[in-house]
This record gives sequence, structure tokens and C-alpha cells, in this order.
Amino acid sequence: QAQLVNSGGGLVQPGGSLTLSCAASGFTLDYSAIGWFRQAPGKEREGVGCISGSDGYTGYVESMKGRFFISIDNAKKTVFLQMNNLKPEDTAVYFCAVEQGLVCGDEFFRMYQEEYDYWGQGTQVTVSS
Repeated sequence: QAQLVNSGGGLVQPGGSLTLSCAASGFTLDYSAIGWFRQAPGKEREGVGCISGSDGYTGYVESMKGRFFISIDNAKKTVFLQMNNLKPEDTAVYFCAVEQGLVCGDEFFRMYQEEYDYWGQGTQVTVSS
């Protein structure tokens, strides 16, 4: 069964780091755009950044630049989100999503949620002392 599985969330102190994973099964990431989103309580889901499975090109939402970094291991069909210098306002459920046949770019974040081919189940990140 084709699916995405998110993992790696948890409780971290302000200023700490955390790396999330997004593992694909049943399909390849080679010709896809894979992106990360987050949703804090009471807020709309917002984009973090994306990566192209074909060449590893990355793009980030402006407000996420500098602390969040996305990478991919094509052999393991896994995408990572490294988060540094975390702040309490980063507390949210983090999701990954895949759109096959697309590359990372502005178009990826203009899609409606139901248009993405796959979504991970989400992983909770809590930044608190």
C-alpha cells in the first residue's frame, strides 16, 4: 500500500534541534516534489519548504528560511526536515506531502490540500522549557 509515514517529533527545549522524517513506501520519490507543512493549534496549515526528488533542489517559505533544512535520501525513499534553534512558536503538527510529476517551487504550495497525491499522518513537535 502506497503511503507516507512521518516520524521524529517530540518535546524539545527552546534553542534545540530536531530532525523529522518522511518515509515513502509503495512508490518512488525520484520524480516528485516533497514538501513539509505544519499546523499549530487554531491556525491554518502553512508551508515550510519542499524538495525535488530528481535533483534535490530545495525551496523554503520566506519565514522559514535559515532555521529549517530539507534533504532527501532517494535510496531510502526518505525526506528529512532538520529544524534548528527551535522556538515555542514552532510548536505544531508537522506533515509531509508528495505531488508526483512536479518539482519543488511556488506551484507546490499553491495546491489545495486534497490535490496532493500523498500526505503523511503528521508528527507532533512541542517546543517548551
